[in-house]
Amino acid sequence: MTRLFRWAFRLVVGGAVLYGAIFVYVWTVSRRDERQAADAIVVLGAAHYNGRPSAVLRARLDHAVVLYRERLAPVIIVTGGMAEGDRLSEATVSRKYLVAQRVPDSAIVVRPVGRNSRESMASATEWLQDRGLETVLLVSDPFHMARLEAEARAQDLVPYASPTRTSPISERPHEEWQRLAGEALRVPIVWLRAATRKP
Repeated sequence: MTRLFRWAFRLVVGGAVLYGAIFVYVWTVSRRDERQAADAIVVLGAAHYNGRPSAVLRARLDHAVVLYRERLAPVIIVTGGMAEGDRLSEATVSRKYLVAQRVPDSAIVVRPVGRNSRESMASATEWLQDRGLETVLLVSDPFHMARLEAEARAQDLVPYASPTRTSPISERPHEEWQRLAGEALRVPIVWLRAATRKP
């Protein structure tokens, strides 16, 4: 029993240390902005209310507009499908908002497929790779960026994180820390899936 206890203790301590290291990584990525020239800006969808973007989605789109006006990419790819009860996809709502901000419709790519980050990135990747493109500026909330970068790399994209700093989630530290803690559990799953996928 003593030997079993020692092994169990080491396993728990090792797991805690590993989780702590991943949490620090997720937090570090959330704090940096890697904005630079890329093939496209990819905006991850978020909730909307009968066609009106939520404050979280609006913050992401406003940040994408800033990057577009800095001429860092020629197109903005908006993503996100429909939740239960929705009549419009997150991507469609995002497009309408961007047009209202005077982003040319020709510079907006609508990918109205995906109920999660993995599916949304896969849809954006399909459009990019069909055109031989690979570098992306990723726009979402800070807590989300490490997993989003991992998803992009898993699909052979070259990602640069540029999180919005105006999301209401970032204004609520307790909620943001909770989300960072959750992401520290999700990111290794993406890494493992990427490492074991078939070539």
